Amino acid sequence: METTATAKGQIVIPSSIRRKFDIKEGTRIQIEVDEDAHEIILKPITRQFIQSLRGKYKGSGLVNELMAEKNRERDL
Repeated sequence: METTATAKGQIVIPSSIRRKFDIKEGTRIQIEVDEDAHEIILKPITRQFIQSLRGKYKGSGLVNELMAEKNRERDL
């Protein structure tokens, strides 16, 4: 699928994709950038997404991981 950015840089996510990923008004979207592949990756932060993270950071110090992620975002 394809969409066009507005003058403000906004894009519309097609309704079929919004339905598939349960994206509703107010749903937060995580944005990742893969500079090597020249890709922008959008991940909706829904209940399903949060449940998929369960156990992912078990024993790894979640606070340290979150701080490292914030530092990486600042460096972009």
